[in-house]
Amino acid sequence: MSISESKILIVDDNPANVALLEAILEEDDYLHLFSTTDPREVVTLYHEHQFDLILLDIRMPWLSGFEVMALLDEAIGEDYVPVIVLTAQTDTETRRRALDAGAKDFLTKPFEAWEVLLRIRNCLETRMYYTRQVLRAETLEKEVCQRTEEIRQTQLEIVRRLGVAGEFRDNETGAHVERISHFSSLLARLHGQDSDYTTMLFYASTMHDVGKIGIPDAILLKPARLTEEERLEINRHPVIGSQIIGDHPSELMTMAWETTRFHHEKWDGSGYPHGLAGEEIPLCARIVAVCDVFDALTSQRPYKEAWSVEDAVAEIQQQAGHHFDPQLVVLFVAHLDQFVTIRQRFADED
Repeated sequence: MSISESKILIVDDNPANVALLEAILEEDDYLHLFSTTDPREVVTLYHEHQFDLILLDIRMPWLSGFEVMALLDEAIGEDYVPVIVLTAQTDTETRRRALDAGAKDFLTKPFEAWEVLLRIRNCLETRMYYTRQVLRAETLEKEVCQRTEEIRQTQLEIVRRLGVAGEFRDNETGAHVERISHFSSLLARLHGQDSDYTTMLFYASTMHDVGKIGIPDAILLKPARLTEEERLEINRHPVIGSQIIGDHPSELMTMAWETTRFHHEKWDGSGYPHGLAGEEIPLCARIVAVCDVFDALTSQRPYKEAWSVEDAVAEIQQQAGHHFDPQLVVLFVAHLDQFVTIRQRFADED
């Protein structure tokens, strides 16, 4: 935008002064001039037109120029809109008060055309520089936000794919990972967690069994019940998984670490690997525990047939307060139809 396209408001209770200033500015090709002889209209006019410069008389009826500047300060907020004071008073006190109230320059009556144009141009150049800097900062902020979101999405996709990689060790479809993600984020939302938490858990939960990468195939793919020694070996997968994830300080990776490490802990303290109990177990892990068992019970495996939804729910209810957080079980059962819908949507391939 050129300086001549700037929006200028003239505020003076003397119509002759307004007309003179308009004539001077029109002669210099300024295109957007507004004026009022009533200072009570200034704030309303500013909200309607968002002026680039205001020429403001000091001595006026109803409101003085000082009072108008106080009102403008609140209306303008963080923006930079220069005010040039129009005054016949040249005393030091008036100038000091005007500058203290926010004025950027003065025009002394009677007006000289050359002085009017130079002082207005100087203020408008500053206004345009400020506006360009604000726009540049906003553009840079948008670019940074866009790049940050791209990085975040890349991180989420890496997490998701690593979770799928772990699941492919004993589930060729990988649908289990999809179901756990949707189950977990749903149960977190039902528990009252906000969208940031539920979204993070959607991705973090995919990692819960990544430690299976470190379990020998002979144990992981065994088409029969495991021996006690083999069971102890497979029970190492939460620790292996947390070692794979590491100790990166981001919220997502912290949640993935907690989910992976603690999803086999039990509410009554009888789980593994640390024997945590109750709310010592992070909420994310308690949520995944319910979802993981429900999905495991209702899925066919080489060593077992799939349970019916009714039988699986009955088992989960029986384990409330023992294996599972009882509050989460209540929420799960109360909204069972939503979990069944997810299960049907992400069914295993034949």
